[in-house]
Amino acid sequence: MKKLWLLFAQWVTALLAVYFVVLTLRPEWLDTVGRPAAVPSAGPVLQLAQSPALQLAEPVAGSLSAAAQKAAPSVVSINTSTMVRHPYANDPLFQYFFGGAANQSQSGLGSGVIVSADGYLLTNNHVVEGADEITVTLQDGREFRARTIGTDPDTDLAVLRIDAQNLPAITIGHSDQLAIGDQVLAIGNPFGVGQTVTSGIVSALGRNQLGINAFENFIQTDAAINPGNSGGALVDIQGDLQGINTAIFSQSGGSMGIGFAIPAATAQWVLQSLVQEGRVIRGWVGVGMNDLTPELAQATGVQVTHGIIITGVIQNGPAAQAGLRPGDVISHVGGQEIHNARELLTTVAALKPQVPVEFTVYRGAQASQVRVTPAERPAMTRNAGQRR
Repeated sequence: MKKLWLLFAQWVTALLAVYFVVLTLRPEWLDTVGRPAAVPSAGPVLQLAQSPALQLAEPVAGSLSAAAQKAAPSVVSINTSTMVRHPYANDPLFQYFFGGAANQSQSGLGSGVIVSADGYLLTNNHVVEGADEITVTLQDGREFRARTIGTDPDTDLAVLRIDAQNLPAITIGHSDQLAIGDQVLAIGNPFGVGQTVTSGIVSALGRNQLGINAFENFIQTDAAINPGNSGGALVDIQGDLQGINTAIFSQSGGSMGIGFAIPAATAQWVLQSLVQEGRVIRGWVGVGMNDLTPELAQATGVQVTHGIIITGVIQNGPAAQAGLRPGDVISHVGGQEIHNARELLTTVAALKPQVPVEFTVYRGAQASQVRVTPAERPAMTRNAGQRR
């Protein structure tokens, strides 16, 4: 019996010794005793509260993401390259001292809008003017060489084409239905950082006399427009094209919250003319003019409060051939009231050459209907402005 008790005591002592050794060196072995095996974790697991995924048929109220997603694939980045030759590049002495430095390549940056699935694009004329090479980059990263179909410096628009099919053409909206306060998005590639969307409202309509283009009827917006945005899209909250971003008003060169876009209606008309005719055909009558002020009306004795007063007539031009002369006041063209010189310029430009039109003309107190046959407007020199 004594031997059995001694053997029991030895086993208990040995087991206690093993227990203390394990407890000291491998305590985790004791934690798993009696517990189900667990998968080891790489680190602490955080239990975060998350809102359920939105399953909405309509975009979140107040969000403009639907408009941006619809229009963005139609807006492209345009890079141009122009070789500038020094006037003395062919001089042997110049070449000896300067070598290849005589010819330098200048690059330009802008944006454009896909207007047809078969590769026609709209952009600004100043973006591609004089370019030797034009590269168009789509939103999906594809690049194409573009060729110029036609340009219209008087509105600062140009039409390009790339060899591609099934492109995401933008939907052209009704810019004549825009109202001050409407929300708009400006989409383009400012500073070359990549496609960017900014938002704002329509600040004003029919802006003119800015000295940017010969024909001005700008949409003014406070959406941020910066260098590289030129030729990009101004779209409404449905993602439809309302204008082509063209210029900003700035004293510092940066965005000051006053941007200008060419209305989509004007851009569409120029697009069709350039594609079908290769040029834009406008009417012209050949007169110099000033706005009719109350002082001028009183001095000339005319019985009308709106219109323009002719200050000069081009010899053998349409107006001269119709008998108009300096001092005459034009109040109507084809039955449409004329209020200022810019309005007469735009109205006459829309006339078809060689198609006679009735002008209401005041000479002193006497009004008469004069039949004028417009000619085709000659090319004009465009003034440079704050382009973007």
